[in-house]
Amino acid sequence: MSDICVRCHVSGRVQGVWYRAAAQEQAQALGVSGFARNLADGRVEVLACGSRKAVDRMVTWLAEGPPMARVQHVERSEEALPADDVPTHFDVY
Repeated sequence: MSDICVRCHVSGRVQGVWYRAAAQEQAQALGVSGFARNLADGRVEVLACGSRKAVDRMVTWLAEGPPMARVQHVERSEEALPADDVPTHFDVY
């Protein structure tokens, strides 16, 4: 199986700038499932699951973000999720 899941923690000016909604649009365009949610420390956490190519493109986009965002750093770690735990669509929390 070539599908992977990657968890990213994105820091910088990423809250209050439509980052999560834009991430959802990008994920849907790429066919990536998962979620984006704000963290209390000001970062955004993103879980991205799909083909390696699509997830890599998603992570590249996360480093840029929408126009008003100012991404400083993306911490990326590959996740080994059981098949039953892999999301089927992309949510925003």
